[in-house]
Amino acid sequence: MVTSAHRAPAARANVPAEPAWNTAPCPALVVGSRGAVERANDAASALLPGARPGTPLTDAVPSWLADAHHVRRPGEGPVTAAGTIGDRSFEAHPARQEDGGVVWWLVDDTDRRRAAEALRRERERTAFLTEASNRLLSSLNLDKCAEVTAQLAAAHLADAALVVAPSTSGTLIARCSEGGSPTLTRERVDPETVPGLAEALQGFPPVPSRWMDPALAPSWVVPQELGDVGSIVVTPLPGHGVPAGALILLRRGEHQAFSRNEETFARLFAARAGAAMSAARMYAEQASITETLMRELLPPVLHQVSGVEFAGGYRASHDTERVGGDFYDVHPAAVEGEPTLAVLGDVCGKGLNAAVLTGKIRNTLHALLPMADDHQRMIDLLNGALLNSHHARFATLVLASAVRDSASVRLRLTSAGHAAPLIVRANGRVEEAATRGTLVGALPEARAETVEATLAPGESCVLFTDGITEARGGPLGDALFGEERLRTALTRCGGMPAEAIVEHIQMLASQWVGPGRHDDMAVVVIAAPRTHHLSAVDGHTRGRFTA
Repeated sequence: MVTSAHRAPAARANVPAEPAWNTAPCPALVVGSRGAVERANDAASALLPGARPGTPLTDAVPSWLADAHHVRRPGEGPVTAAGTIGDRSFEAHPARQEDGGVVWWLVDDTDRRRAAEALRRERERTAFLTEASNRLLSSLNLDKCAEVTAQLAAAHLADAALVVAPSTSGTLIARCSEGGSPTLTRERVDPETVPGLAEALQGFPPVPSRWMDPALAPSWVVPQELGDVGSIVVTPLPGHGVPAGALILLRRGEHQAFSRNEETFARLFAARAGAAMSAARMYAEQASITETLMRELLPPVLHQVSGVEFAGGYRASHDTERVGGDFYDVHPAAVEGEPTLAVLGDVCGKGLNAAVLTGKIRNTLHALLPMADDHQRMIDLLNGALLNSHHARFATLVLASAVRDSASVRLRLTSAGHAAPLIVRANGRVEEAATRGTLVGALPEARAETVEATLAPGESCVLFTDGITEARGGPLGDALFGEERLRTALTRCGGMPAEAIVEHIQMLASQWVGPGRHDDMAVVVIAAPRTHHLSAVDGHTRGRFTA
């Protein structure tokens, strides 16, 4: 007994003295060299009721702690271990004793682990939402956004997902199962058949999944490969002002039901998806409106009308734009044998603002066609319309009335502040039409002089805007293309078809400016064909021409 009493202090060199041992906040127990519990403090006794002195460690503690006690590093004691006791998580730290025993200190790290797990989940969710935002915003195509939404939801939120969105051609439905590829259809479905779907499509808050019976889901909602549905969530896809659609999430019967946190996270994802889909829908609507308006602003495709050959070409000041301040039109006569009116003009400025005014001028001239035989009258009325508008811009234009007269073409040409047309004779001689006039929309009166000219077979009349003659470029990059250079180029165009002349002028001007900046460029050529075979097409006589 005396020997034992003398050994006790050495065996417990790392064990706190009473009462600190029993009041220590961490559970602790002493395990002797033979693997039996020698001592346990109050916290350890409460945590491990079987850890009584003399009890083998394997009977007193969980297996993870018993195994750690017997695993030793070379030359050292047991290794640190971690595991659960009940619903709590612990780290076990060993303190080696001089007599070969070990003091195990159990540190409760449940809260730390839960915090770490919560942080991990939040990081994963943040990464997922970032990925979702990047993928969804990478496309302004509504169908693509719906497919991506369904695919992401099936991969991260559920076993299967559907995106339901209203469409003019039936309900748009994007479906995807976990690990699969999305499919897109447009169907006639009744939202009332899915609890909460009709409300979600109207933007109302989602119905909690615990209130929904998966057995009520119709067949068009449940993918065949999914099997029995155990849980279903329907949440709106918020848009800009109006809902973009609804998201349906499904889980198999053997999987855990959606928790409230998962439903909340699904709504966060739905908010991003809805914003992307709404933006895509707005873009599609704007693109459709723009395309409709653009068709009215774009220069028309010219053709042969009543035995007169017409051709035109246009290049906007910026390659990314389709319309600008230059314009042209050809208006066939309402009665066969009367002149066809060609118009080429240039509005002050460029880009979309100038294109809006060109549209107004073109529409006004179209309304004035009944008086097309009186160029001055048309110019006076157009000048008054521009002066009375809110636009502070002016325009220049050329009117050309052309009518077939046997093998020739008779012209009446009127310039209102615009460069005079150039007439190219069959032998290559270039003449300037002697027409002059003032700007339209700048002065109370717009006076213009009308001249007449005749084109023999193979001869042409060239109308052009100053974007051609004032184009800067050339070898030094800053020289004007100029009217003289244009005249020289046209001397080689005698006898050429109208379309070939247009292409020749456009090619030379493009080569001259190169990659440099330039104004809008427009050119129209009226020509008398060398030979002529008449054919009636669409109520107008058009020609088939051969050289």
